[in-house]
Amino acid sequence: MQNQKRVVIDYVSPQINGGDFFIKRVVGEIINIDAHVLVDGHDVISASVLYKHEKERKWSEARMHLVVNDEWKSSFHVEKQGFYSYKVQGWVDYGLNWQHGIERKIDDGQHVKSELLEGISLLKPLIKKVTKEEQDYLEYCIASFKDEAKYDLAIKEAKSSELYDIFVKYPEKHLANESKELQVYVDRKKARFSTWYEFFPRSASEIEGQHGTFKDCERLLPRIAEMGFDTLYFPPVHPIGYVNRKGRNNTTKAQSDDVGSAWGIGSPEGGHKDIHPKLGTIKDFKSLVKTAKEQGIEIAMDYALQAAPDHPWVKEHPEWFKWRPDGTVQYAENPPKKYQDILPIYWESKDYKNLWNECLDTLLYWIDCGITIFRVDNPHTKPYYFWEWIIAEVKQKHPDVIFLAEAFTKPKVMQQLAKRGYTQSYTYFTWRNSKHELMEYLTELTQTEQREYMRPNFWPNTPDINPYHLQGANESKYLQRYVLAATLSSNIGIYGPVFEQMIDEAIPGKEEYFMSEKFEVKHYNWFKQNKLTTIISRINQIRHQHEALQQTNNIKFCHVENDNLMAYYKWNDDRSDELLIIVSLEHHYSQQGTVQIPLSDLGIDPGHQINVMDLITGSNYNWHSEWNFIELHPTLPFHIFKINK
Repeated sequence: MQNQKRVVIDYVSPQINGGDFFIKRVVGEIINIDAHVLVDGHDVISASVLYKHEKERKWSEARMHLVVNDEWKSSFHVEKQGFYSYKVQGWVDYGLNWQHGIERKIDDGQHVKSELLEGISLLKPLIKKVTKEEQDYLEYCIASFKDEAKYDLAIKEAKSSELYDIFVKYPEKHLANESKELQVYVDRKKARFSTWYEFFPRSASEIEGQHGTFKDCERLLPRIAEMGFDTLYFPPVHPIGYVNRKGRNNTTKAQSDDVGSAWGIGSPEGGHKDIHPKLGTIKDFKSLVKTAKEQGIEIAMDYALQAAPDHPWVKEHPEWFKWRPDGTVQYAENPPKKYQDILPIYWESKDYKNLWNECLDTLLYWIDCGITIFRVDNPHTKPYYFWEWIIAEVKQKHPDVIFLAEAFTKPKVMQQLAKRGYTQSYTYFTWRNSKHELMEYLTELTQTEQREYMRPNFWPNTPDINPYHLQGANESKYLQRYVLAATLSSNIGIYGPVFEQMIDEAIPGKEEYFMSEKFEVKHYNWFKQNKLTTIISRINQIRHQHEALQQTNNIKFCHVENDNLMAYYKWNDDRSDELLIIVSLEHHYSQQGTVQIPLSDLGIDPGHQINVMDLITGSNYNWHSEWNFIELHPTLPFHIFKINK
């Protein structure tokens, strides 16, 4: 088919997989659009970004500007949750093309009477579009262009900025071309900025040896809030299977008093829509959710799609499991880990539609109970297209819901889950320990296409992972790991009180906790205070006070002449909040170095005094040079400097 369009639109960004997947933003953010827009010959062209929310009919327009070499840019704000569509439009701008041409001829001393008459044909169609004042001006121009006696006035107006502005304001888009429509999904701010705390409700009791309840959890809410956490994540709170129940320390034979793994979901007492009877009732759970919200905390539930052998699903829907010839189901495995107490769901079941709908109904049930955040267990062991469907179904009716993908697996698998709709993603931070590893990883997350769709959530530890560098580590190492997580990523979380109380005994040779809480009830002194609880609370307070730490992508690493010191500059979008963070990666000995301040990014001339204030200690320093001496001690192995210019 023939096409008269002349303007070519290419390399529109951001977009993911040619537009197969949407990019992500939160309410209030800016989307910067780039595109190559070009035309044959030498005509003047113009371009715009067209955008609209899914509930709007009319497109809004943001004019693009030429940067260099046919590369155009523009931006727009997203102000509501949900999907926005956007596309780039380009056209030969005959009005501006005429003005540019006549201006060159006038400057060259040529007589342009014919060109003035051509201009009239461009002005007349605008008469019905403009304001009364602009109409009077255009009629004046038309009269001048016709009148030979007013030639000098005519060529002056032909070149005028006033006429230029009218051409820009009311473009004639003859044979305009458009790119394909692309999408951005806009979440609430918590998708980008959240501070998670995880603990097992069954370990919340004040009495040693007694199973905790939701009422016990309510007692702990003030402590969680005072430490600055806004999201409280619970491992599964459902009935736990008796068949093949795990014993203490992950043994395959449970004793009569063993409570089992919380992830072995389902028993004669109920399944995924039920509460473990020892935790309380659904009324107790709703009360906890309500009380937490009153204290600024959202409860996050674990969404684990698997079943204990005595889960009601096994009898009611045997077709949802793959049975072997001997009448058994192969238990779940995630090599080298084995889960003898869990039956994996058979996602290729012929009854998959009912299975999918039950999984959706489970989410909707808990959403009706007040839950808006789900941490999803092992999502990489379920079909990607299932996640794309179920997340879209939930978000369509409940846009506030956030999904965190717990997938410590291959990079492309983690990325695929994020593309399919997951709001946040677990990451490799848990194992990134050296300066090179951290800088390389953060550069990948923030400077590549991943920044458009993958929101990292940095966890120094989890019930599943007791990393080698925390085993037997001192207080300085724990401080180091928390400040790195809290200042490199805007979404962070810890498993406590194990983390802040430095409980780190491991199974020899493994990154697993010895006598793991996953398989037994623990008893803690929940109100124990130490340096870690104090510093964590202060860091969390700083995170809530400073927008520079409420996003991940605005980061620049600064040169430091010491491989055990890492420095980075962070800022908010309008650079009204600028921070310099310096962290020692050595937790036994003091470290010294010289840090290069990013003067050009700060808009500061060399030699201009810079004042920095340490947000932890309150100390102020005046720097007069691009290079500044730093010394950090294990007692406080970091600075969070507020830059005052």
